[in-house]
Amino acid sequence: MANLHPVKRALLSVSDKTGLVDFGRALAARGVELLSTGGTAKALREAGLEVKDVSEVTGFPEMMDGRVKTLHPVVHGGLLALRDNENHVGAMQEHGIGEIDLVVVNLYPFEETVAKGAEYDEVIENIDIGGPAMIRSAAKNHGFVSVIVDVEDYTPYLEELEANDGQTTYALRQRFAQTAYARTAAYDTAVSTWMAEAVGGTPRRRTFGGTLTQTLRYGENPHQQAAFYTDGSSRAGVATAQQHQGKELSYNNINDTDAAFELVSEFAPENGPAVAIIKHANPCGVATGATMAEAYNRAFDCDRTSAFGGIIALNQTLDAATAEAITGIFTEVVIAPDADADAIAIFEKKKNLRLLTTGGLADPTTARLAPRQVSGGWLVQDRDIGRISMDDLKVVTKRQPTDQELSDMLFAWTVAKHVKSNAIIYVKDGATVGVGAGQMSRVDSTRIAARKAVDMAEAMGLPAPLTKGSVVASDAFFPFADGLITAAEAGATALIQPGGSMRDDEVIAAADEAGLAMVFTGMRHFRH
Repeated sequence: MANLHPVKRALLSVSDKTGLVDFGRALAARGVELLSTGGTAKALREAGLEVKDVSEVTGFPEMMDGRVKTLHPVVHGGLLALRDNENHVGAMQEHGIGEIDLVVVNLYPFEETVAKGAEYDEVIENIDIGGPAMIRSAAKNHGFVSVIVDVEDYTPYLEELEANDGQTTYALRQRFAQTAYARTAAYDTAVSTWMAEAVGGTPRRRTFGGTLTQTLRYGENPHQQAAFYTDGSSRAGVATAQQHQGKELSYNNINDTDAAFELVSEFAPENGPAVAIIKHANPCGVATGATMAEAYNRAFDCDRTSAFGGIIALNQTLDAATAEAITGIFTEVVIAPDADADAIAIFEKKKNLRLLTTGGLADPTTARLAPRQVSGGWLVQDRDIGRISMDDLKVVTKRQPTDQELSDMLFAWTVAKHVKSNAIIYVKDGATVGVGAGQMSRVDSTRIAARKAVDMAEAMGLPAPLTKGSVVASDAFFPFADGLITAAEAGATALIQPGGSMRDDEVIAAADEAGLAMVFTGMRHFRH
């Protein structure tokens, strides 16, 4: 195998015609013979290029609605033959097989077909067979054959030919082969994932795929390498958002922005403005309001200290008044469905502030896989989309909750789903007033959340912490009465929790003794 190998014959068969004609012209100008199929051949001919149909080479027409056209020994023999192997060369000569030095294939738009919600049969028809087969054959024989699967590789390939008098280096062919195998792996992942959802059950094998969107400066810490890959989903969020200003997002920015947007998407825009402020993937303030600016200020008042350098997510369009309020402190990222011109103009004065718009909210009711790598394997589960309504609540105390308490409990319960366990959330009048996250003891989370409320009351000059008259949500049951007693001491008047502890009777008795109202949900929201 020689390092340099000339390119004399290329097979082009692409669904994405971007840059195709210019690339074909550049190859033809170098005397490369062009083989092609279907719409690709038509596009090249209409541009005035001489093209030979693959059917002329194989002696078989395209058949079965195009399902069979390149699956032929003349094609795959031309791709797989080792040019320095006498037996292979002899077989090519005996059977009239010509060498193919370059394959350019991008696959049927399977992912796009799924994303648009196509019916089962249409999705099946968009599973490419011949394309992946040619890609894999060419990639295996990268000692001699080049394979291109991405439009963005047209230019570097032509630069390689220019630099090497119409030849390619082994290093380039090897690099393109790796890209090709990753593409077919991601494609098969998309197909198998879709079929697993369509068929149901637990598949024997799971794969995960993505396309590089951004090489990140580093990961959670500067000594960790990192990159951002997207899975082709059209779901609104950080992966599909438009960035209007500011430097590139970091690993932690992306992680926290996703957490913020997923949380705020729980609050439907038609029910009014809502804002979530996130720090280190945990909410430090969530609130609703009559206006977006009011919702932001109420969320900010939950924990002004932690909000510094945080991520802010809005469920409606960012307006000028809210933008002005946000620029009062340093903020890393703001993400919203949209932003008006005045808000954008205000943010432009803050060059380090990133503004992302998504065009809509994420659907909080759609199950998605949430994989997590562990040593030697993967844990895979559906994302937590559990929800409750008033009808799901079971009052277990002597005192019935008021309507306002019930409303606040449902709000607190929604937030609890997005707080690292053990999670305790104090809420008053549609705003968090204390958040305790990620503690090993539930009572510690209860104390921390209450302590933050005390600190904020002192900083704001309030006569009492906002936990006075609040409700409390716990993401899992109270295993002992001590957490409930701590919440009562902080001024809480009602609690919402899953129930199900061996000591439920003890906890209920403590609530009754303290004059609290308490409801059970029968559902927990662990978030580790």
